This record gives sequence, C-alpha cells and structure tokens, in this order.
Amino acid sequence: MDWDDLRIFLAVAREESLSRAGRRLGMDASTMGRRVARLETALGRALFAKTPQGYALTPEGTALIPHAEAAEAAAHAAGEALTRAGLTGQLRIGAPDGCANYLLPQLAARMMRDHPGLEIQIVALPRVFNLSRREADMAIAVSRPRTGRATVQKIADYHLHLAGHQDYLHRHPPIRSRADLRGHSMIGYIPDMIFDRELDYLAETGADHAALTSNSVSVQLQAIRAGAGLGIVHDFAIPFAPGVRRVLADDISLRRSFWLLRPGDDLRSGRLARLAEEVAAGLRREVARLEAQVQAQDDAHP
Repeated sequence: MDWDDLRIFLAVAREESLSRAGRRLGMDASTMGRRVARLETALGRALFAKTPQGYALTPEGTALIPHAEAAEAAAHAAGEALTRAGLTGQLRIGAPDGCANYLLPQLAARMMRDHPGLEIQIVALPRVFNLSRREADMAIAVSRPRTGRATVQKIADYHLHLAGHQDYLHRHPPIRSRADLRGHSMIGYIPDMIFDRELDYLAETGADHAALTSNSVSVQLQAIRAGAGLGIVHDFAIPFAPGVRRVLADDISLRRSFWLLRPGDDLRSGRLARLAEEVAAGLRREVARLEAQVQAQDDAHP
C-alpha cells in the first residue's frame, strides 16, 4: 500500500471534498479522485460514498482512518529523524484577525529566521477553526473550548481598553468619567457576527449601541484612527495605530486570554509539539512587549 495514497485518503476524509483536499495538498481534484479510486481498487473496498454534501466515509473507510493516521505519524517521525532541528516544512496557524494582524507576523518572521526551512501560513478569520478537518495545524482561540478532542494550552492574558484618536479627543470635551461618554459615537462588532462571547465588549463600556460596526478588529481600529468614534482596542494593537490613545484606562479595562488549540491526535508529533511551544512562548513575549510600549506611552503623555 502506497503511503502517498493514504495521505490523499486522509485529506479527502478530513475535507469531505476532492477539491478542498486537492487545494490542501496542491493537487487537482481529478488527480485526487484517481488516487482514491486506485486505493479502493488495491483494497477491494469502497472507502467513500458520494453524497450531496461531499465525500462521506463508508464503514470500511472509517476503519482505515486509525491505520492511516498511524502511518502519517510514522512519516512525520521519519522526517524529524532526518532533520536535526526538526522545525522544517509547512505550519498553518489559524487565528482571529487581531492576533493574526498584530502578533503573528512578528512571531512568524522570528521563527523563519531561526528555522530557514520552515514555511508559515497565517489564516486570519473571525471564527472558530475546525481542527479535525485540518483547516489549520494549530489555532489561536479567545476562549477555552468546552467540547471536542483538541489539546488546549493557555498562552497568555492580554488587555483591552477604550480608545480614540487624539484628533477626535481634541475635538470633544475631556472624558474624565463614564458619564462623559454620553453622546460619543461608539465603534464595535456587528452584534449577530460575534462568534465568541469573549468578544462582546460593548456592554462593558456602558453603551448599548455602536454606530459603526464591523466583524474585523482591524477595520474597527482603522475607523477609530479615522476619527469615527471610540471603541475597545487590544493594547497590543495600539502601537500600530499612531495617534490612538487609551481613554479612562483605570476605569474601563478588560482582560482576555489566548488559547493554543491542536488536534488531539497530534500529541504524538514531536515536531508539532516543539512548534507549539515556540508559538506560545513567542506570543507571550510579543504581547508583553507591545503592552509595555503602550504603558510607556501613557506614562510619557498622561
């Protein structure tokens, strides 16, 4: 049995689609279909049933999964044994767009300098990733999942504050208390597109409505930079937005956490374990560095 056919079988099983699995492996759908058919012929068993929703595993296909995953783990282990550092190949990280825009690029640059054979893909989407379908090798989440087989590791706490651009603040009376926020335009998430309750910040400002909303942290921050109003901003994003200042920092202060999620069956991969540790440690350092910059800015310009 050809390991490469098993690799293709696993991709189709995880994606439930020839085209999606092909994109993942860099192959066209017709080639994927031929390789699946070749494996089925070799085994004398139908591994998939074609349905309106895609390719569903047959009982025979389901029975093959653990054996294919064991072969996959063995192939990874062999690759690591041939590479002293072990940190080569492709790593796909899924993350909410705040983390993806303001933390992961610096982390990726550092990791790629340290490990020249490493290729990193950052998937920035404002939603939860499906690790069982291998949408990502690991994912950053803003809340700890309560269900599923993912391996969960806390990365770090981070902080958010109400903020506005200095030009906007200069055009309005001083804001010294929450009562002074009345009449200000607020910026926040589109209510029905908040994919995690940890992102529901608006109530913590005392406001019940945002005049300008987006499902993207970056869009919200750009709106604040443009002087459209006040909004909750990650402290680690403020250094990337010249002129944006925290407002009522002692009164309105939020703390959230980042969590690193990996598929439960990846525990056997030493390579991914080492990459996970580098990602977690790098994100902790980057959050601390950027938050210290913001505090220093506030101290210099109270």
